[in-house]
Amino acid sequence: MLYISDKSTDPYFNLAEEEFLLKEMTEDIFRLWRNSPSIIVGRYQNTIAEIDSEYTKSHNIPVVRRLSGGGAVFHDLGNLNFTFIQNLEQNQNLDTSRMFRYFTSPILEALQSLGVNAELQGRNDLAIDGMKFSGNAICIHKDRILMHGTLMFKVSKADLSKALRPRPEKFIGKAVKSNVKRVTNISDHLKDKDPDILWFTDFLGKYVCSRIKDITPYRFTEDQLKKINHLKDSRYATDEWNFGKSPQYTFSNIKRFPKGIVELYLKTKNGRITDLDIRGDYFFSRPTEEFTRTIIGTPHTREDIQKKIGTLDTGAYFAGIDSEDIVSLFF
Repeated sequence: MLYISDKSTDPYFNLAEEEFLLKEMTEDIFRLWRNSPSIIVGRYQNTIAEIDSEYTKSHNIPVVRRLSGGGAVFHDLGNLNFTFIQNLEQNQNLDTSRMFRYFTSPILEALQSLGVNAELQGRNDLAIDGMKFSGNAICIHKDRILMHGTLMFKVSKADLSKALRPRPEKFIGKAVKSNVKRVTNISDHLKDKDPDILWFTDFLGKYVCSRIKDITPYRFTEDQLKKINHLKDSRYATDEWNFGKSPQYTFSNIKRFPKGIVELYLKTKNGRITDLDIRGDYFFSRPTEEFTRTIIGTPHTREDIQKKIGTLDTGAYFAGIDSEDIVSLFF
């Protein structure tokens, strides 16, 4: 396994690097990295609906889309990100809940060694005494899996609350302040210590590496850096990738399920679906575009939609959401 401790705090570069590590390299990887103030949105989220555009623009906060699913998160230099990338074994169980438990266990063990009461909460969050300090997400590409997460060490929660726009589907009857109270910083729970983020980065890197056999520090070659920068410029620093086109539709529906919010926008002509756009903070192991391509051209009737969706592995496109719930979105 390779260990990468990044010095770059450019969110465009760092997200491009994630894709490069997943798709262009073959080794298992453990990575620690930080971003300057930025908002990182999930692969299929409707960016405009998730952020306070006026605040991010006036404060020059970049908004960058990542490869993995899940919801929007605020990063600053008080937040440490970690990434594990591994090659999948043939016929390996792709249960996402099991994967979150596996990849977050060394992080939890490291925090517990400091006397912090950290634990996995729900499927993919890490919490201290019931308060969230880490969100995690997964992306699968061919025979490789990437799992990355945030670690709020000393994040500005005021900036977090202003930059992210609480969705009413998630926070019914709650103001922004209620959202802020749900999170905590790791530094607030370290007894008899006042460490900074650099100390914590060094500690976590050494702790995890000490528990992995044959792990080696790694530095990119000049050629690799050029490829990452090209990916940054051609994708991750573009509005087309980060915001996309505003959906145009004649029918829309948004529903919150236990495993995430799903937004559906569609257009029809002569009774058939001609355009379909699906967004949300759900998790997935197969790309949503594959699902939408299959649906386009189908008559917009419950019988036809049920029949078409019945031929698909819905759980691969919308983890933990059954096919009937997806059908219900169309009506």
